[in-house]
Amino acid sequence: MGLRTLHIDAGREWRGGQRQVWLLAQGLRARGHEPLVVGIPDSPLLQRLRARGIAVAAVPMRADWDLRAARRIRSLIKAWRPDVVHAHDARGHAIAIAALLGSEVPLVVTRRVAFVPKSVRFKYGRRVARFIAISNAVRDAMIGGGVDRDRIEVVFSGVPTPEVKQPRDWRRECGWPDDSIILGVVGAMSAEKGIELLADVAHRLPAAARARARLVLLGGKSSGRCNIGGLEAYRAGFVDEIHAAMSGLDILLHPSSAEGLGTAVVDAMALGLPPVAFAVGGLVELVQHERNGLLVDAGDGAAFAAAATRLITDEPLRRRLGSAGPARAADFDVDSMVQGSEAVYNSVLAATKPLDPRKARVVSTIVAENSERF
Repeated sequence: MGLRTLHIDAGREWRGGQRQVWLLAQGLRARGHEPLVVGIPDSPLLQRLRARGIAVAAVPMRADWDLRAARRIRSLIKAWRPDVVHAHDARGHAIAIAALLGSEVPLVVTRRVAFVPKSVRFKYGRRVARFIAISNAVRDAMIGGGVDRDRIEVVFSGVPTPEVKQPRDWRRECGWPDDSIILGVVGAMSAEKGIELLADVAHRLPAAARARARLVLLGGKSSGRCNIGGLEAYRAGFVDEIHAAMSGLDILLHPSSAEGLGTAVVDAMALGLPPVAFAVGGLVELVQHERNGLLVDAGDGAAFAAAATRLITDEPLRRRLGSAGPARAADFDVDSMVQGSEAVYNSVLAATKPLDPRKARVVSTIVAENSERF
């Protein structure tokens, strides 16, 4: 018999986490379950799910302990009667705890960042039946923060096999020479994703490599052609057909300083693009150095530039690493992610016991004491 699952994601943008919720909801429905996804009104996630015929509910979620949002989600839980509630981000996690006060519906929480969590005593307490960590690095950070190891399951993020009919020709679109080597950065153009390091890395490239290389930024706001650290570049902004856009690249640069796993790197490898990345978080589990990509010490801009230079100037190396990518990417497929999540739900339901009324009163008191702060 299929499960009813209610998912909560408070993301306003389309990022890796929202993509995983989108893929999970579709995968669960394909396996005979009934997912309902609660998200921010008019968010890209809800728009895409509606287009696929997945049930959604729009609820404004303005803060981690947004009690108005919690009350609305509590009403949805009573009406929908899910077997499991699954929160997919930090804000959704907090709101779900408030919404489930006094309820026996089990809560599953996905954590996607490799930072040691805070507020472990309450937010990461026993009200959460199980945590899903998207990599061993995320799991280890949670354990380091005091979360019980036996309540954490590792379920790697999944990436669909790319189907590209026509790669984008960035050389033609940007008027670049036919022998240019196209470097790409994919994802949120934020400090933690290393966007501020790009100019430094570009400056460190030898003159010959910099003269031949071109840079495309897939994410953030579109502003057309520009110059980054002396490197000719093009800011394409958010691109819906991401696989076609990425297949027009030659090398992926992934200068993120913190990464739970790195699905953009999985995408790149699936397309045969060798990545250069810092050895942080789940990237160490994903990229096999000198086999399907190059890893350098965290924050070492000189080493990052040297690795990029190797790939720009050494075509046999570029081809060898790129050709090994698809097989590695296949280890992080969507079906495994969906089945892993489903297994967590079934395990939780088999072991769930009613919440001790005394603990329920303690949780209610803590939320009441904190409500004014939020």
